[in-house]
Amino acid sequence: MSDNDDLRRAARQEQFLDVIDRTEAAARFHAHLRLEPSSRETVPLADALGRVLARTVSAPVDVPAFDRASVDGFAVRSGDTYGASDEVPAALSLNPEVLAPGVEPSMAVTSGTATPIATGGMLPRGADAVVMIEHTELLEDRQPLRIEIRKPALPGQFVAFAGTDVAKGETVIRAGQWLTSRELGVLAAIGLDRVDVYLRPRVAIISTGNEIVPPGEPLRPGKVYDSNGTILAAAVRELGGEPVSLGVVPDDESALDSALRRGLECDMVLLSGGTSKGAGDLSYRAVSALKNPGIVAHGVALKPGKPICLAVTDGKPVVVLPGFPTSAIFNFHEFVAPVLRRLAGLPAARTRSVEATLPMRVTSERGRTEYLLVSLMPTDDGLAAYPMGKGSGAVTAFSFADGFIAIDQRTEQVPAGSAVSVQLLGQALEPAELVFVGSQCAGLDYLLTLLQQRALSVKAFYVGSMGGAAAAKRGECDIAGVHLMDPATGEYNRHLLTAELELVPGYRRMQGIVFRKDDPRFAGKPLEAALAAAREDASCLMINRNAGSGTRILIDRLLEGGQPPGYPVQPKSHNAVAAAVAQSRADWGVAIETVATQYGLGFIPVQDEHYDFLVPKSHLEKPGVRRFREFLGDDRVRQALVDMGFRL
Repeated sequence: MSDNDDLRRAARQEQFLDVIDRTEAAARFHAHLRLEPSSRETVPLADALGRVLARTVSAPVDVPAFDRASVDGFAVRSGDTYGASDEVPAALSLNPEVLAPGVEPSMAVTSGTATPIATGGMLPRGADAVVMIEHTELLEDRQPLRIEIRKPALPGQFVAFAGTDVAKGETVIRAGQWLTSRELGVLAAIGLDRVDVYLRPRVAIISTGNEIVPPGEPLRPGKVYDSNGTILAAAVRELGGEPVSLGVVPDDESALDSALRRGLECDMVLLSGGTSKGAGDLSYRAVSALKNPGIVAHGVALKPGKPICLAVTDGKPVVVLPGFPTSAIFNFHEFVAPVLRRLAGLPAARTRSVEATLPMRVTSERGRTEYLLVSLMPTDDGLAAYPMGKGSGAVTAFSFADGFIAIDQRTEQVPAGSAVSVQLLGQALEPAELVFVGSQCAGLDYLLTLLQQRALSVKAFYVGSMGGAAAAKRGECDIAGVHLMDPATGEYNRHLLTAELELVPGYRRMQGIVFRKDDPRFAGKPLEAALAAAREDASCLMINRNAGSGTRILIDRLLEGGQPPGYPVQPKSHNAVAAAVAQSRADWGVAIETVATQYGLGFIPVQDEHYDFLVPKSHLEKPGVRRFREFLGDDRVRQALVDMGFRL
């Protein structure tokens, strides 16, 4: 070929097949790809940092595994301290044991007694609160030893109840979650030493051009260092991929063809430089030889980044990025990153914000700055920052939180509706695409897990049916799970509707008394007889549910104003109730039949109820809500719910 031929070819610069918009280019690209992880592997927990969870993890144990003290002091029955003051202290005899961490109690706390207990110590049977040692005085001249208590204790005070952080059987982390140090801490807290993760997609990276020089080599005139190779490798690693650097390839057709063949042994190939059709632009020529289907887009109406080339061959994505670093990384995030995230099992990237409104009143202790972990939830008026509602010993609080707010040491109360500044825990922590607030249910957990596995980011906040209905009315969530009966009509949930809310039918489930199958007070007895037996036995401990939940309303109706032993203990889930009964920390409670079966407990039916979903009408067309409703109507999903024990 003559010099004039080269000159003519360079002058023509027939650069693009056709210039299309970004949406069309992405649609063509995705149409030929299987956008899901290829496989999974099991790795030690120590090697799981930065990996993507491939299998949803349920807790094999309770966290904490027992009721424990959160301060140094004395385990007591709160009723023994009512009315205590400096003028009229309550006097209690000390039991002859000291409950340090790791010590199993051998004596129950009975009326008029207390047991010394250290922070982290196991709460003995009969006790429902801990009095701080600062609020007591030892009467050393008395035998047996006695203490005077000068401040009353509330039920549950300074006690972290077993399973209040995580209850055995509860979902802890869903498949598709990027594992950071916080998630690894949660997995370690439930005793796991190995975890299933998705295989990292291997991405071949090829830098092309005679002018490109690897970093570290001498730079001659007309040459530039290969920054694209480093930038792209780091970006791939940040998104859960494994970069495979094939180095710098000169403008030589044979060398480039050989590098491309090696690159196709990986899951994806990225080339930078040579994407145009002019003289010396060999990357485009090499990729143009690919088939099935080959090039799907060449030239996109973007600035920077117009000359990008997108191709697919036998299901593998091949992308030729522009040589200029700014254009290369811009196009990487526009076209490559969404595909790579899907191949790595990650959800789509989301935007973030730090301005929020506190939807509920928060109290704080004067004298120290408090950092309150919050979960960010989009509303019609911006972001709402929901306090996590878990104590300082809760491992999952950090895992589920998006950020924190700082409450000044001189502030005792932050009113509802206050504007707050939220400091995010990490740049990758962003508002979810679907926000759920309301009652917890195993069936709901299954549905949310499906959404998470379909690359839709999900956030769930369990505050009970009444709290969910209130959040839906305020537009602070996309979906609220409710199971509240109208006492006037006996109909479920429809009385909660307003002009702004729509009811999406869910499924039916049976609530009932759960107990250990060998307990003669309940086994084989009808409901009224079982309740009578429980009331007659002062040693029979119940476990309650949190105020505002539909189950709590049902319990209070059953008890007709009574408050039997254990009534102040109020976990937030059916699993926590079943775990307490199964482990003999309580003798009975109310939970759904599905959970009773899961824990191998006896079950006495009480109420067949409807578990439905309230959706703000302004949220009905959100992609997450539409996907959720599609799942509810899917035959396979419906059958799975039936197999779990629910009725449709």
